[in-house]
Amino acid sequence: MPSESTPPQARQIVSERITVGLVPRVSEQLQRLQERTGFSKTDLVNRAITLYEYVEAEASKGNDLLVRQKDSGELFIVKIL
Repeated sequence: MPSESTPPQARQIVSERITVGLVPRVSEQLQRLQERTGFSKTDLVNRAITLYEYVEAEASKGNDLLVRQKDSGELFIVKIL
């Protein structure tokens, strides 16, 4: 198995296939995201998992996720349950 010291060109990219059942609301959201971004479902799911992993890692360290409203500049703390 390649290690961190293995040159990038020698590393194999291994992908994992999974089957996910989406509830109707999430399926509709995924469709809207595809239309808005032009990304594939695979790209969107990969990005969503990457984003969630980052947010969860920061939350586990006690950090907050803040969203600044563009018009007013008001800050909101986002809690993901």
